Amino acid sequence: MFKLSEIKELVKLVDQSSIEELEIENEGARLSIRKPGIPEQHVVQAVPQPAFAAMQAAQPAAAPQAAPAQPAEQPAVQINDDASLHKITSPMVGTFYAAPSPTSPPFVDKGDKVTPKSIVCIVEAMKLMNEIEAEVKGEIVDVLVENGQLVEFGQPLFLVKPE
Repeated sequence: MFKLSEIKELVKLVDQSSIEELEIENEGARLSIRKPGIPEQHVVQAVPQPAFAAMQAAQPAAAPQAAPAQPAEQPAVQINDDASLHKITSPMVGTFYAAPSPTSPPFVDKGDKVTPKSIVCIVEAMKLMNEIEAEVKGEIVDVLVENGQLVEFGQPLFLVKPE
């Protein structure tokens, strides 16, 4: 079953990304969020479990509203397309964190050496902190995103010069 706060968070993440449709199934409940061509409108459809259906029938049906998408003012990042560099990409939509806490130093900086199991960052999705590993041995050549920035699935986060 999906909590309203989780649905609102997902709508917000989809709204702020280039993802056009997101479908999630969890414990028999299925959630589908689609963006039509007009960014001000969102279609949210949930197929609830039977117990949730009774609660939903007692309340007036209203889709969660989201604020219209505001174009993100993000600095243009020039990605080095050198084929010899390995791109560490985000495995999900979420928020990028360079450090384990606001007062801690970043996991890695430009010039740091990493191993395949080195944790390079955290991507938070639905209040879950997902540690991202380098998956390659080498040296961090560039950090492509800012701390606290929303990242998309497959978005390059780091460039690594493999050893």
